[in-house]
Amino acid sequence: MRGMVSVIGGIVAGIAVGLVVSQCGMSEKVMLPAYDEEAKRLRDELAKLPKPSNRFVLAARLVKPAVVNIQAFGRQMVEHPFARLFGDEFFRRFFREFHDVRSLGSGVIVDEKGYVLTNHHVVRGASIILVKLTDGRTFTAKLLGSDPLTDLAVLKIDGENLPTAELGDSDSLEVGQWVLAIGNPFGFGWTVTAGIVSAKGRANVGVAEFEDFIQTDAAVNPGNSGGPLVSLNGKVVGITTAIISRTGGYQGISLAIPSNMAKVVMRSIIKHGRMVRGYMGWTLMTMTPQFARRLRMRFRPGALVWEVLRNSPAEAAGIRPGDVITALNGKKVTDAKRLRNIIATYQAGKKIELTIWRGNHKMSLTATVGAE
Repeated sequence: MRGMVSVIGGIVAGIAVGLVVSQCGMSEKVMLPAYDEEAKRLRDELAKLPKPSNRFVLAARLVKPAVVNIQAFGRQMVEHPFARLFGDEFFRRFFREFHDVRSLGSGVIVDEKGYVLTNHHVVRGASIILVKLTDGRTFTAKLLGSDPLTDLAVLKIDGENLPTAELGDSDSLEVGQWVLAIGNPFGFGWTVTAGIVSAKGRANVGVAEFEDFIQTDAAVNPGNSGGPLVSLNGKVVGITTAIISRTGGYQGISLAIPSNMAKVVMRSIIKHGRMVRGYMGWTLMTMTPQFARRLRMRFRPGALVWEVLRNSPAEAAGIRPGDVITALNGKKVTDAKRLRNIIATYQAGKKIELTIWRGNHKMSLTATVGAE
């Protein structure tokens, strides 16, 4: 599966950075009519309309102004194969070349202060990041922080009357629900495609360490990376990230990071400059009938505790190897990765209630989440 995954921020080598920057620098200030009034009018119309076709139009019109075109410029080191013949670092450096690279992607403004959500892989290694709005304004963005483990990044632009999109509740999405993908595929700015939510909770696809993807069949191509996945209520429910493809192009399976995960990462980056994750100090595995037979246990769906680190929050809570966690705060647990993802979104100091089985005994434990 890993070889079939394609991230969708296009990379173009050999760009003359100075020339491009001079052409795409800060534009003159453009005074716009108040976007807030227009956004309020569109939201009111969305709430009244019963016709799905009109909802597509208005949802796209509402969010599209907040979608941005991102160009990231940097330098990439390429080492010649002959360099491997030389063990000494002094000689190896003569076989290195640096190429100017340009990454093309998308993003979405989610706060009037100028915070922009996009993908980590779109801005990775960039020294200059340009953000272009639908009204023609171009800003040099500051990278506030980037989290490769979720493939998310937060940028900051300084401007007046910035259009914004509202982050929705991705947990409320249902399979079969219509969604829109907005972005800049192949550099074609502000393209809107439609599809349905094909599945939720997709993981183990090799895109990021923490995976809980929304799968959709909305057409997504290189350049869409970092753009929003939008519900017909006009709210951002995901950040488009990757496609599953044998050709490198769209083949009907697109993946987006849930907005609820993006909210947590964004808040942490804004506050700390990085993603600070909740930590328990355990190693978990999804319980299966095969594991149960090997361990001579009764099979119960949940997360099997394989290891507990010393002086960890898990040890302090009384959790032991061999315990099976079946619920977190009263909600069923059936997958170890899903449980790990949820714990990672919690802040240090948060109290959690765990339902566990230890042999044939059911127990409830209270634990305090630590910081990674």
